[in-house]
Amino acid sequence: MKIINKSFVIFKKLFLGILLFLFIYFLCAFLFSKITVNSDAENQSKDVTIYIKTNGVHTDIIVPVKNEIKNWSSQIMFENTKSKDTTAKYLAFGWGDKGFYLDTPEWSDLKASTAFNAAFALGNSAIHTTFYKSIKENNDCVKIIISKENYKDLVTYIEDSFQFGKNQNPIFIPSTTYGKNDSFYEAKGKYNLFHTCNSWANNALKSANQKAAFWTVTDSGIFYHYQ
Repeated sequence: MKIINKSFVIFKKLFLGILLFLFIYFLCAFLFSKITVNSDAENQSKDVTIYIKTNGVHTDIIVPVKNEIKNWSSQIMFENTKSKDTTAKYLAFGWGDKGFYLDTPEWSDLKASTAFNAAFALGNSAIHTTFYKSIKENNDCVKIIISKENYKDLVTYIEDSFQFGKNQNPIFIPSTTYGKNDSFYEAKGKYNLFHTCNSWANNALKSANQKAAFWTVTDSGIFYHYQ
């Protein structure tokens, strides 16, 4: 009987500890996402148009396929997409857990093991790229015009997120894609409860000296600063 009571006490403390952790986690995620960094971004020069785009859960950073600063098509190959269409003008980047990306095309496909591995940094990461011919602005897609200097910093941030092969190009992942114009590449870093796909996108904006949340794990934490 004593053993049962002791086990119950331990379980109760563990359960309460988990509840307390979750309360603090979500409270901090909410409060920190409302704090704006780089609030003076509007006063900067306007040279390069980029976009932030969400699918309701995940945020992508969208940039020109090529300009005088960077030609992404020399590294993110059109040939790695199903359509192989070279007329695209924009390229989206999203970082995330490799298991989520490759094994969970729909939320109905999500496995408990995939979610556990992602939450506790047990998996690898990948970058999802998508070519677009045009971009339509709406509540889920916001245009941001930044300076050339800030775009250079954004390029550096994105490049530093890739794993590169012996040919000095990002390592392509042959896999099932979401559509005809996207592809996957090996990435650096680990997805976890404190560094999600949206944290990566938020940090991308920070690197480009643009408005961003102090810290966020959600897409709403990013778009809050662009309402």
